[in-house]
Amino acid sequence: MKLRSLTLDELTIDDERSFRHVGLYDDLKQVLRRDGYRFRVPEVEASWDRVVFLNLTFWSQSEQGDLIASDHLAADVVAHVAWHHLAHRALTAAGGGAPPSAEGLLLAEAIASAFDMYLVGRLLGHAPNADFLATQVPAMAEAAEAAGLSDAGFEALLEGVSADPERAFEDLRALLFDVTTALLPCDRMSRAAEILAGFDAHRFAPLLHHYELSNWLLSTRALGSSTAPDAAARAVDAALRSAAVSLEWLEQRWVRPPAPLPPVIASTPAA
Repeated sequence: MKLRSLTLDELTIDDERSFRHVGLYDDLKQVLRRDGYRFRVPEVEASWDRVVFLNLTFWSQSEQGDLIASDHLAADVVAHVAWHHLAHRALTAAGGGAPPSAEGLLLAEAIASAFDMYLVGRLLGHAPNADFLATQVPAMAEAAEAAGLSDAGFEALLEGVSADPERAFEDLRALLFDVTTALLPCDRMSRAAEILAGFDAHRFAPLLHHYELSNWLLSTRALGSSTAPDAAARAVDAALRSAAVSLEWLEQRWVRPPAPLPPVIASTPAA
């Protein structure tokens, strides 16, 4: 498989019209353009299964960038990639240039995945025919049904997301980070089951397995990332929890920061 290295401007972005009312989407797109982020594209279109396998198993930030199946890229993937890029830049700077820790990687994935939920909330009332919703909502519904949530319960969940997408983003982001960091040091199935059960009351608990958290955890192990507590990642997590609107915090400090990007300094506990 011979790969080409292409910039965002050399790709065709699909379903972008559905995102035209989401200002933060365009800001994220401009981040990738400004930083010259590149994507690796096979000379001959590859199967989606192979692309997913290669990205999940061998992706590395040092080998920018993501492998995609063809020179077409979904608009939601543009945003997802941009959040990973921003998280890597911010956390690496805060960590003195050290490789991302497991907690740093999990925080980045939690932010990127929770932004998908934010987009669901923004698009439901403005672009109900978006390709993104046509793929995301049925997949979410399937996961929710498997977890025991009724059709009425899932409809109510979506209504809540649509009513306050920013709150939905932060609630899901915090849940994903809490669950995965709690599971990170786990080495017993019984303990992992207890941890998962402890989050069953959360409104987004029925969607947890939609996000394939096993891939997140296995990826951190495959990369040999440090599992020690990451002060920089935890400082960002704490700041997002305390912010009035966590997406605004990220926008001000990561998406459109003053130059240079200010590091996040973890507070020192009082003696």
